[in-house]
Amino acid sequence: MSILTVENVSHGFGARKILEDSSFRLLKGEHIGLVGANGEGKTTFLNIITGKISPDEGKIEWCKHITTGYLDQYSTLTPGKTIRDVLKEAFIHLTELEAEMMNLYEKMSDASDDEMSSLMEEVGEIQEMLEQSGYYTIDSKITEYANGLGLGDIGLDHDVSELSGGQRAKVLLTKLLLENPMILILDEPTNFLDENHIAWLQNFLQNYENAFILVSHDVPFMNSVVNVIYNIENAVLTRYTGNYEEFRRMYELKKRQTEQAYEKQQKEIANLQDFIARNKARVATTNMAKSRQKKLDKMDIITIAPEKIKPVFSFKSARTPGRVVIDAHDLILGYDEPLTRAVDLQVERNQKIAIRGVNGLGKSTLLKTLLGIIKPIQGTIELDQFVKFGYFEQEEEASSKTALQEIWDEYPAMTNAEVRAALAKCGLTNEHITSQMKVLSGGENAKVRICRLMLSEYNLLIFDEPTNHLDVAAKDALKEAIQKYKGTVLLVSHEPEFYNDVATDVWNLENWTTKIV
Repeated sequence: MSILTVENVSHGFGARKILEDSSFRLLKGEHIGLVGANGEGKTTFLNIITGKISPDEGKIEWCKHITTGYLDQYSTLTPGKTIRDVLKEAFIHLTELEAEMMNLYEKMSDASDDEMSSLMEEVGEIQEMLEQSGYYTIDSKITEYANGLGLGDIGLDHDVSELSGGQRAKVLLTKLLLENPMILILDEPTNFLDENHIAWLQNFLQNYENAFILVSHDVPFMNSVVNVIYNIENAVLTRYTGNYEEFRRMYELKKRQTEQAYEKQQKEIANLQDFIARNKARVATTNMAKSRQKKLDKMDIITIAPEKIKPVFSFKSARTPGRVVIDAHDLILGYDEPLTRAVDLQVERNQKIAIRGVNGLGKSTLLKTLLGIIKPIQGTIELDQFVKFGYFEQEEEASSKTALQEIWDEYPAMTNAEVRAALAKCGLTNEHITSQMKVLSGGENAKVRICRLMLSEYNLLIFDEPTNHLDVAAKDALKEAIQKYKGTVLLVSHEPEFYNDVATDVWNLENWTTKIV
C-alpha cells in the first residue's frame, strides 16, 4: 500500500536546482533514510511533501485519512504551557472523543427506548476506540516516553518557555512519538539527545510498525533503524534497498561502473571523431565517415557530475601556555541550584578531553563556567595567563548577514578573495558564501562558524556538539583537524564514534552530578 506518491517533482531557488523530475513512493511500514551532503535539499524535500512549500512542478499525493507527524529543525512551542500540557496535546483527538461520549451519556437521561439503543451502540464504539488507543493509560505512557528521552530529569511541570533549544526539541520529539502517526518525518532527531536517549529512540524506531522518513548525519543510528535509503545528489533522488552501509556499498559500485562506462565511451567518441576527420573529405571513404557521424549523433552521452567540494578544516596554534591550562578547585556548577557536587578539575596543555553524560547535567554549563562566561555557584577557576580560546557554541542565532560578511566583519583586514578562499576551503560554494546565514542549512551554517575559528590562532579550542548538523564528509574532516591540532581541546559530543578517536581523556558528568541518573 502506497502512503505517499511523489511524481516528477522539480524545485529550485533562483538558478539553483534542488530537485529535478524526482519521483518517490512511500509504502506502509517502510523505514526510510533520506541522505545527501549539506545543502543538497533534504529539508526542502521534507517541506515539499508536507505541504510547507509548493514544488515548481510535479504532483504529491497522500493516501486518504493519513496522519503525519513532522519534527523539523525549526519547530516551536507555545510559551506558558508545561511540558506535561504539551505532551497531553498528543491525545487531543482522544480527549475530544471522551467528551463526545460523556455528552451521549447525558442524552440518555431523557432518551426513548429506540434512542437509548442507538446511543448505547455509539457509546460502545467510542469506548472501544478509547480502550484500543490506550486512552486510560495515557499518564503512564507519557511518563514512559518522557523518561526515555530525558524529560523526566527536567520535570514535566516545567514551563516550556524556560527550556533550552535542545530541551524544546526533546519535548516536540516526545509529543510526536506519543501521537503514533501513520508516518513519522524526523529531521535530525538525535541532535539534542545523549547516548542513553539515542539508544531509547533507536529501539523505538526499530520496533515502529508504521512508516517513517529520517534525516540524520548520525551514521550508526541511521544504519540501525532504516531499510530503504533515498539519496539526493545533484538534484537527483535515487532509491537504494537496505540500510546505510548497504547503500554506501551500492553507491560506490554504481559510481565506479559509471566512471568506467564514461571512460570507455570517451575513447569511442575520440576514435569516431578521428575517423570522421580523416575520411570525410575522401570520395572513397566519405560514406563510411557519414555512417560514423550518424552513430556519434545517436549516441546517448554519459555525463559525470562534478565531485562535491570536500571540506578541509585546520586550526592554528597560538603561543604555548603553561603546563596547567585551566585549574578549578571546589567547583560547583549551576544557575539557581547546584547541578554537581564540589569537584577539583585540571586541564593540562595538549589534553583533548571529551565531556559526556546525559542531557541536563550541565555539559554546556561546564564549558561556559570554565571560560568565565557564567559564574559557578561555588569554587575558583584560574586560566593560564597565556590562554587564548576559540569557542564553538552548540546554539548560535543565525544572522541576516551573508556568510562572506559574517567572516569579513570579524577579520576586516582580509581581502574579499581571501575570505572567499577560506570559506571555499570549508566546502562552501559561491552560492553559499553570498547567502544569508539564516537561510543556510544547519550544516552550511556550522561550516561558516568553523571557518571563523580557523582564521585565528588559539591554544585552547572548545567545541559544544559541533557535529549536530554536519554531513559525514564534514564530520570526518573535523575529526582529522582536531586530531592534528597542536593545542588543548574540550569537546562535548553525544557521538562516541566521533570523540573516541580524538580524546586523550573522557570526563563523565554523571560521576559529579547531584541528580539521579
